[in-house]
Amino acid sequence: MAKSDAHYFYVLQCRDGSYYGGYTTDVARREAEHNAGIRCKYTRNRRPVHVIHSECFPTRSEATKAEAAFKKLPRAKKDSYLQENKE
Repeated sequence: MAKSDAHYFYVLQCRDGSYYGGYTTDVARREAEHNAGIRCKYTRNRRPVHVIHSECFPTRSEATKAEAAFKKLPRAKKDSYLQENKE
């Protein structure tokens, strides 16, 4: 899959142990932006953050649907999801 065709749902673990789910076309760039405090208020005061999960999708729609579904889960189910989908 060419880089421009890749759409990712990713999960960060923040310094305080919380999770942040997001969408991007470049996971490494987006992690660097989070750690620089760029474009996301939630992670700005929870740095450093680390990518603990990412999934590639063929369309933006599929990736953002995965992000939305993850964000709706309670913490225990997020933990289970991440455990079941270890990279």
